[in-house]
Amino acid sequence: MRRLLNFLVTLPFADAGTAQLPLSRLLRLSLFQVSVGMAMVLLYGTLNRVMVVELGVSAWLVSLMVALPLVFAPFRALIGHRSDYHHSAFGWRRVPYIAIGSMLQYGGFAIMPYSILILSDPANPLMIVGQLFAAASFLLVGAGLHTVQTAGLALATDLAPEEKRPRVVALLYAMLLLGMVASALLFGHLLEDFSHQRLVEVVHAVALATIVMNLIALWRQESIDLKRAVANIPRPPFAETWRAFLKGGLASRLLIALGLGTAGFSMQEILLEPYGAQVLGLTVSQTTTLTAILAGGTFAAFALSAYLLSRGGDSYRLAGSGALIGVFAFLLVIVSATAESPMLFRFGTALIGFGAGLLGVGTLTAAMGLAQRGNAGLALGAWGAVQATTQGLAIALGGALRDGITSMAEAGILGAEFTDPSLAYRVVYGLEVVLLVAALLVLIPLLLRARREASRAPAQFGLDQMP
Repeated sequence: MRRLLNFLVTLPFADAGTAQLPLSRLLRLSLFQVSVGMAMVLLYGTLNRVMVVELGVSAWLVSLMVALPLVFAPFRALIGHRSDYHHSAFGWRRVPYIAIGSMLQYGGFAIMPYSILILSDPANPLMIVGQLFAAASFLLVGAGLHTVQTAGLALATDLAPEEKRPRVVALLYAMLLLGMVASALLFGHLLEDFSHQRLVEVVHAVALATIVMNLIALWRQESIDLKRAVANIPRPPFAETWRAFLKGGLASRLLIALGLGTAGFSMQEILLEPYGAQVLGLTVSQTTTLTAILAGGTFAAFALSAYLLSRGGDSYRLAGSGALIGVFAFLLVIVSATAESPMLFRFGTALIGFGAGLLGVGTLTAAMGLAQRGNAGLALGAWGAVQATTQGLAIALGGALRDGITSMAEAGILGAEFTDPSLAYRVVYGLEVVLLVAALLVLIPLLLRARREASRAPAQFGLDQMP
């Protein structure tokens, strides 16, 4: 225990607590991030494996369902903006949005397992009902988790002193990743003996845990402000700052690199676990832990990035390193099938998380730098919109490619020598390598330009305005 405490005090967010916002209160607030991480693991990890492998649902349909929650991600900046000027009877700004988001998550998880079970029976005459309710459940959960996380991060920023905000939100982001790791391990244990009843029980337990944790997180966090309740605060427009943000081409090149890199890392979102099951013969429990490995790699990238950037590291170099590591990671995943090595596959998975973390942190920090020239909310909102949109499209495309190539291989269209189950996965992973190389090529001019600029103060990475 003492060694753990000694390790925690060395992390970049260990000094986040203050007299106004003690560490105990901050950790309680961070429970909303744990609930969001739990939902993300269930949506993007456990359920996609169960639907594709155990229940036999088509991968293209699974990829579409998993991508639906991302529809609401581009609106996170709008949600945060509206919560800034929200009017309520008690003067609360963030609490109503977190409460609404929690209820949306609960409703989505409540109907999700039953609609999924309907999808698993192709002969069921109520198949269209299952598809509609499955889509609705994924949409509800997506809208809920994005609303909760956006308003929750804004609430944390409101509560923390200005000089501590980067540390506070860095801690909350770390709690998100730790929540994902813990949830992945827990779900893997609970679903080791898979059954339809156990699946329903796990999803409903997540729905209940979401409400409980978010209620505990919110309790007496935001003060009642009756003056604000009757105030009339206008919302400012963003059109002019958007044009100023794109002026010069630097922002557009950064967003292109972000889009290519995000797509390169995201096409595998619903394929890693089925790949481990169908190609390497891993169990439900073993493939569920892949999400923990992926999140662990991302957490390591976050900690390293905070350390480097706080000491003057270059954000573009960090993003480029992430893309390069991603290329190497996907090559390892491809080779693991030939070598029949689950260990090599797990190592490649960890590097995928690590590379994605470096790319995300690097591009986000670069966007923060660009925001110094204009509106910070607009710059980081653009970062979130591009990241979320390309992620959703890439997830859907990855599932569609996997299904299409597998169907052609089984029909003999590709020839007798191309019937291996790993073929479709290899094609998708190869395309991701191409996208990451393209992202790296787009980042190189930005890195060279950054080197030519005059020396500046070290970047302080704290995700204090996470979109």
